[in-house]
Amino acid sequence: MKNKKLVFSGVQPTGNLHLGNYLGALKNFLALQKETDCIYCVVDLHAITIFQNPKELKNNILETTASFLATGIDPNKSIIFNQSSVSGHAELAWILNCVSRIGWLNRMTQFKDKAGKDKEKASVGLYIYPNLMAADILLYKSTHVPVGADQKQHLELSRDIAQKFNNDFNCAGFFPIPEPLIPKNISRVMSLRDGLKKMSKSEESDYSRINLKDNAEDIIKKIKKAKSDSEPIPDNLKMLEQKPEAMNLLNIYSEISKTSLEKVLNEMAGKEYSDIKKKLADILVSEICPVGKEINKLMKDETYLLQILKKGSEKANIKAEENLKIIREKVGLI
Repeated sequence: MKNKKLVFSGVQPTGNLHLGNYLGALKNFLALQKETDCIYCVVDLHAITIFQNPKELKNNILETTASFLATGIDPNKSIIFNQSSVSGHAELAWILNCVSRIGWLNRMTQFKDKAGKDKEKASVGLYIYPNLMAADILLYKSTHVPVGADQKQHLELSRDIAQKFNNDFNCAGFFPIPEPLIPKNISRVMSLRDGLKKMSKSEESDYSRINLKDNAEDIIKKIKKAKSDSEPIPDNLKMLEQKPEAMNLLNIYSEISKTSLEKVLNEMAGKEYSDIKKKLADILVSEICPVGKEINKLMKDETYLLQILKKGSEKANIKAEENLKIIREKVGLI
C-alpha cells in the first residue's frame, strides 16, 4: 500500500527569523498546508547542539511558534509543536545512531563548516545531529521534506538510514524513503551587505538582513543602505549575474511581487538602483510589517502559544507512539 503524502519540516528556534526564512521556508509551509498533511516542528533539540542561554531559548521557541502562526500556518490543519515535547524524537535518534555509519557522518560538510578548525571542541550533538534530523523525519513516516541546498545532504543521509533500517530488520518499505521538496522558483536570499553570502541571523551587522519584526522605518533604511552597484541596472540576465548584490535585490523583488525575474529586469533595465530599492522597500513594508505586528501581538500571550504547542505535541505524540511501538518490536526491544 502506497504511503499517504506527509510533509515534515522543522525550524531552529535561534531568534530573529528573517526574510530568507520567510521566503525560503514559511511561505512554502503555508502553500504546502493547502495541499497535504503537514507537521511543522520547532526543533529545539537541534538548537542546543550549540550552547543556548536557557531564558533566550524559551523565548525563541515561543517566537518561532508565533512566526508560524503569523504567516498563516493553521494549527487546525497542520501539527505545530516543539521537538523536545515528544520524547520519541530522542528515542528514535538513539536507535538510528546505531544504524547510521561513522563514515556517513564524516562526509557531512555542515559539521565541518560549523565546527570550524577546532572540531575537537565541538559538541557530540553537533556531530550526530543529522541522525536526529533523520529521526525527526522518519518518526512520522514522512514522505516529503522541504529542503534548501544546505540541508539536501542531510536528507540524503535520512534516505540512506531509512533504507539501511528496512534492510537490516527485513522490513522492506517500512520507512518511506523521504523525497525532497525543492521550490523551483525560490532563489536563495542573500545578505544585503554581501551578495555572495546567504542572509543569516548570525551575521554581525543587522543591516545585512530584513528581520520579520522590523518596522517600516527599519526596512526602508536597510534597503536604502543595501549594497548594489554604481552602474545602471543591466538589460540582460548574464550581466546581472556578474553583480551579486544587484542580482539579490532584483531576486527579492521578483519573489515578493510574484513577478518573473525576466519581467522585472525588462521593467528596470537602464534605471538607477535607487528605483528598484524604492519599489522593493514599499513592497517589503506591505508584506513584512503585518507579519511582524502579528508576531509581537502573539508574543504578548504566552499562555496561548504554550497551548498551541501542547495541543500540537499531543497530536504528534499519538502518531509517534504508534510508529515507535512497531519500531521497538522490529529492533527486538521490549
